[in-house]
Amino acid sequence: MLDVVAPITLAMLGVALLVAVVRLVKGPTLPDRVVAMDLLGVLVVGLIVVLAAWTGVRTMLDAAIVIALIGFLGTIAYATYVERGRQE
Repeated sequence: MLDVVAPITLAMLGVALLVAVVRLVKGPTLPDRVVAMDLLGVLVVGLIVVLAAWTGVRTMLDAAIVIALIGFLGTIAYATYVERGRQE
């Protein structure tokens, strides 16, 4: 069953990555670009998790955790930047 679902999932995540890259490049404002970067991080984590499940290589999950943490910290950093900008 996983041999059928995994390629379909990877293809759909690939298309979502392309759409997110378009939003990252064309995003008219900085918040649009930050959301697109956050989405890229989430999609890459999804790709890694699906690949880890499909291939059985569980060490890839460590990379997915690190990427998810970096994406979370980036989002927090941007939120802090926006919050401090409004106070001044």
